[in-house]
Amino acid sequence: MVRIQHERFDVGAELAALHGQNPAVGALAIFVGVARDINEGREVLQMTLEHYPGMTERALEDIVAQARKRWNIIDALIVHRVGTIAPCDPIVLVAVSGVHRHEAFDACRFLIDYLKTDAPFWKKESTPQGSHWVEARASDEVARAIWQRSDPHASRS
Repeated sequence: MVRIQHERFDVGAELAALHGQNPAVGALAIFVGVARDINEGREVLQMTLEHYPGMTERALEDIVAQARKRWNIIDALIVHRVGTIAPCDPIVLVAVSGVHRHEAFDACRFLIDYLKTDAPFWKKESTPQGSHWVEARASDEVARAIWQRSDPHASRS
């Protein structure tokens, strides 16, 4: 399941819904991204996240589909906020349910790594010096590239 929303999310309620009292679930792996008050040495007063409606959801659904092909997971959830977000507020929740922890952990990390590079979100930070758009991080591309090298379905030349 994929959701884009302005409202805060309740991690406990989201995990309870993902688990759904399914007795096959042996693991819930989660990642919660939280807004910081400092980025690259600059104070951040707030951030504004924008997205391309429809396209963003499709990109996230595709990332979940890729994870399902790689790992035997029971379910996956991505909740991503847009709009104005203050420091300490949650931004994104990625959660995976699975039979075993290893697949759940790997799928969860894969989802956030691909989300950071493949989903059309734009982030603007407001600082005491003014506002600026945040550039993509090379470290996010490196994290994604690790998954590409380890893709069992990738064609080998």
